[in-house]
Amino acid sequence: MNWLSPSDWQAVALSLKVAGLATALSLPFGIAIAYVLARAQFPGKQWLNALVHVPLILPPVVTGYLLLMAFAPNGPLGAVLARIGIRLAFDWKGAALAAAVMAFPLMVRAIRLAIEAVDPKLEAAASTLGASRPWVFVTVTLPLIVPGILAGTITAFAKAMGEFGATITFVSNIPGQTQTLPLAIYSELQVPGGETAAIRLVVISVTLAIGALLLSEALARRVAARIAGREA
Repeated sequence: MNWLSPSDWQAVALSLKVAGLATALSLPFGIAIAYVLARAQFPGKQWLNALVHVPLILPPVVTGYLLLMAFAPNGPLGAVLARIGIRLAFDWKGAALAAAVMAFPLMVRAIRLAIEAVDPKLEAAASTLGASRPWVFVTVTLPLIVPGILAGTITAFAKAMGEFGATITFVSNIPGQTQTLPLAIYSELQVPGGETAAIRLVVISVTLAIGALLLSEALARRVAARIAGREA
């Protein structure tokens, strides 16, 4: 007897794909926004900070509905994408977008805290030696914030794996197409006798989340030890 049905394994695989894509697409923007919020001073900075963190305070269903309004085939952004053959609403790529939006604030926060922990005097010293700002970031700031990047990346991945409200509102719950692990758990709980299968999916979900956090801690400690060894 198989522990999970083929459709349940599909949901697990789709969740990993969605979370992986969401995290990969978010990372460059997360680093850039975190650096701007940590180091730059400009009018409207607080508005940008608020905009980044809005998904944390809005109900996920509201976020999903806003995405649906924007990226539906007749929406302002969805219509543009439709002309080049890209569909996000009711598609697994839309699930990745919803997961990325919900996980982005957690990624930015972790990376921003790491950047703020770097002594600005180190960056200033590199600048006085003639290094440009991008080169200072690459050679001085980036190596020092790797633990924060790892923490933000894996936390965002775990959040994306568990995203439910925005996903079901934006892309629905279509088995084999948009049904991620949380949506599969929800579906199992809607049918009589589905509790056993739901528990199995919950075990997998918890295992993946804990595994991601343990991996984050292990990688961050290793990188921190390596950095400390270089500084010694």
